[in-house]
Amino acid sequence: MKKTISVIVVCILTVAVVSMAGCMSESAAKSISYEPTWESLTQHQIPEWFRDAKFGIYTHWGPVTVGSEDGPGGGQWYGRNMYMPNSPTFKYHISRFGQQNQVGYKDIVPLFKAEKFDSEQWAKLFAASGAKFAGPVAIHHDNFAMWDSAYTEWDSMDKGPKRDITAELEKAIRKRDMKFIATFHHAFTWRYFEPSYKFDGADPKYAGLYCRAHESDAPPTKEFMDKWLGMVNEVVEKYKPDLTWFDFGLGSEQHNCITPEYQQQMFADYYNWAVRNKRQVGAAHKHRHIHEHTGILDFERGREDNLVPYPWLTDTSVGQWFHQKSAAYKSVDQIVDVLVDIVSKNGCMLLNVGPAADGAIPPQAQEILLGIGDWLEVNGQAIYKTRPWQVFGEGPTRNTGGGFSENKDKLYTPEDIRFTRSKDGKTIYAIVLGWPGAGETVTIRSLADKAGAVKITDVKLLGHKGRLNWKRDLEGLKIDMPSKKPCEHAFALKIMSRV
Repeated sequence: MKKTISVIVVCILTVAVVSMAGCMSESAAKSISYEPTWESLTQHQIPEWFRDAKFGIYTHWGPVTVGSEDGPGGGQWYGRNMYMPNSPTFKYHISRFGQQNQVGYKDIVPLFKAEKFDSEQWAKLFAASGAKFAGPVAIHHDNFAMWDSAYTEWDSMDKGPKRDITAELEKAIRKRDMKFIATFHHAFTWRYFEPSYKFDGADPKYAGLYCRAHESDAPPTKEFMDKWLGMVNEVVEKYKPDLTWFDFGLGSEQHNCITPEYQQQMFADYYNWAVRNKRQVGAAHKHRHIHEHTGILDFERGREDNLVPYPWLTDTSVGQWFHQKSAAYKSVDQIVDVLVDIVSKNGCMLLNVGPAADGAIPPQAQEILLGIGDWLEVNGQAIYKTRPWQVFGEGPTRNTGGGFSENKDKLYTPEDIRFTRSKDGKTIYAIVLGWPGAGETVTIRSLADKAGAVKITDVKLLGHKGRLNWKRDLEGLKIDMPSKKPCEHAFALKIMSRV
């Protein structure tokens, strides 16, 4: 017998708990039916698995890579910049492929063959990196679908590789107990190919790729938005992603390609699908005005600069978004430090790796992912399934918040410490973002011996088997470091307490 469940949920946000998710009971969640209105969508809760996972991987890969990997900077814009005479990509395209009227982006697509793509190898590498969720860029601005789509002939089954890339990755990723994600960037397609209309993009027989030729200030058509929504729902139904992620195109007036009505319908369709199929899902996007109502707020190449009460996400990359042979990569140390900073502020990281056009993941990118995995193997308990503590950290280094802020980042020092805690609150993790030196003393000022402070029972260093000398006074908790580092990069102190 069906029962109508009425639940009044009171979510008490304190700095110790710092949680907006998990307030609704499972039975109540199953009874929800979402309407395509912001008021109704506000009911949706961020899934617990996402808050526990902390670290995921996705891949910018497709026909864009054919042009980007040997070309000039800004590879993710290859399909647009190749039609812009003032761009270095315009000249590069002519020198490598030919004049744009004869060899347009439509002619680049068949060159994307993915002959070395191996979903099992990819998934094995992602699991070894410590990722708990992973998946492809399902469709980028270039409108090329990386799945077998009924909405377009411009997909990886009909052209290029002649394979359902998304299906292969879903199977391999789930086999390794990772959650599966799919990211969508095609809201901007309406604008992306506008420069092509002076070249081959003006031919209506290629409108399935370039969109129908239009003026640069023309709003997107109903036909375009119907297709945008249909493709998202098709991926949801066919591949059952646990997380969907949306690039810009839902936000500012300048880039707003999808109207609020279609946005609301997309969220409602996904959340109702999840209810019907008894799945806990999340939808990430970059827009605060939407986040007021629903979804996971995402920062591209940036992050929150303080501890916030809602879970959030950073999307960043080991290097360029799409593979470029000449591009520099970040160090493992940089990525680990940023991951720790993100987690201490109630966030998660989605890290991009750009495979080569043939489907091989570049050796340097593999080394970075394995280095992150080595660090998480030792220190994972201070990251996975944790929650923020009373403060996110201490130390001299504070970096700017917001999207596209990472290029201003200062490197962290051994004086910079970030905190997480176990869900039961009995364990605090103090993660030191640099080795202070053998025998040196780390002082954690946030844990000074003051009236009403946490009662500490023991202190351990993850990866170190011996006991540590420690004491607590009015200056702070002071721990003598051992003679040998337990790992590379950051170092996690496990602080047990009575609560």
